[in-house]
Amino acid sequence: MFMVKIINSKEAADLVKDNNVLATSGFALLGVPESLIKRLEERFLEENSPKNLTLMFAAASGDRGSKGLNHLAHEGLTGRVIGGHFGLAPKIGALIRDNKTYAYNLPQGVMCHMFRDKASNRTGTITKVGLNTFVDPRVEGGKANSITKDDIVQVIDILGEENLIYKCPKIDIAFIRGTYADEKGNITMDHEATYSEAACIAQAVKNCGGTVVVQVEKIVKFGTLDPRAVKIPRIYVDYIVEAEDKEDQAQILGYNYDPSLTGEANMVVDGLAPLKLDERKIIGRRAAMELVKGQVVNIGIGMPEAISNVANEEGICDYFTLTVEPGAIGGIPQGGNKFGASINPECMYDQPTQFDFYDGGGLDIAFLGLAEVDKQGNINVSKFGPKVPGCGGFINITQSSKKVVFCGTFTAKGLDIKIEDGKLKIINDGSNKKFVDSVQQITFSGNRATKLKQPVMYITERAVFELKEDGLHLTEIAPGVNLEKDILAAMDFAPIVDKDLKLMDARIFEDKVMGLN
Repeated sequence: MFMVKIINSKEAADLVKDNNVLATSGFALLGVPESLIKRLEERFLEENSPKNLTLMFAAASGDRGSKGLNHLAHEGLTGRVIGGHFGLAPKIGALIRDNKTYAYNLPQGVMCHMFRDKASNRTGTITKVGLNTFVDPRVEGGKANSITKDDIVQVIDILGEENLIYKCPKIDIAFIRGTYADEKGNITMDHEATYSEAACIAQAVKNCGGTVVVQVEKIVKFGTLDPRAVKIPRIYVDYIVEAEDKEDQAQILGYNYDPSLTGEANMVVDGLAPLKLDERKIIGRRAAMELVKGQVVNIGIGMPEAISNVANEEGICDYFTLTVEPGAIGGIPQGGNKFGASINPECMYDQPTQFDFYDGGGLDIAFLGLAEVDKQGNINVSKFGPKVPGCGGFINITQSSKKVVFCGTFTAKGLDIKIEDGKLKIINDGSNKKFVDSVQQITFSGNRATKLKQPVMYITERAVFELKEDGLHLTEIAPGVNLEKDILAAMDFAPIVDKDLKLMDARIFEDKVMGLN
């Protein structure tokens, strides 16, 4: 009978060879194969081996500190990075910034589909996702720093339509994670808050003739697992490692297991504390007003996270379906370190399947962050000076959603506001302008959105804008705000001010439930 080998994390680290392409699963702080990654770092520090690895991942796992892929951020260990997001792995970002590794930043959903297409032995991943953004080879080709020169993205014509094709290298080894493994290597994900793209990575590596290593919480007797719960079958698996340290198998790095994030238990959410009335809640409230009964919705990381809390406070969560890209459908998406998980999900898919739905236009509306906006309506959330947090799922989601709403404060660094008597007062404005003449990097193309007649809004605490054919229109301002001093003077360009410029809804600025229900 076919049996996988049960080994420890040290033996797993020894499987990695110089110049290997290593693929890892996980999303931010969720589903991280921490034991495997940590031991690989220890081996490098002890032996100066392996060297010159290529790291492939959809969303860099990490805790903004030392865990996850931060372990592998050593010059000499990592020679090339192909990934969707680096924000939770700032040490990888520093290698990229300092030109100490070759690096590509590709859309997170594209990365998921690259694994799946590699498993199917396709020539590459063909999609419209990335056109007219920095990923387009006519712009930057997804190259994340100045030393990276080779093209891995090309423009191709299919039936008279422009597409991009993303080329995936042969993958030698996978470090992925599940919850339980039986003695033969069948893997479940009972305690995982995301299934990520682990199964697709396993398929891809196996069909490349590579080695698949799975970290699990516990190894159990064959025949005790429900076959309906098996997410990675034994035929994809070579080695199993039982996590030596309980903390290395945390559902979310640094947190105890929460059964409400897997569907094992249903949390009572009526008592969730509402947000205090500040700029975050103002933006969340105004954005929530764009929700329509029956919609399928995506909530992005950062400022948009407030929308979930507002919707819960207003008692309107049952009127639409909130989703997050790692695979949860329904429930209440979580923010901060728990981003990617949802309380009381109705359904959990793997990440590639979720992006299939997103890419095909399944989202009615998406709420994403707003870091830089220019006069063309372009958005940058992926590069600031030498810092490269990456695009994550932003490009997939914004290019394909039927409507996009960008959410963020009007300025950054030092913004201080006060709300009294239903009016907004700017006590101290942020020193960094967000509305600039030209964004540093195009993560969202306003010109493409206009061409496709995609509705686009930009919501801040003091003003609301809409993208129209003739440019960026200022459509609403907050009560108490001075148009010239607080808005126009704080922008590097002049928007088109609507003749019927409106005040934002007065209920947004009152410290009580708005009554959206």
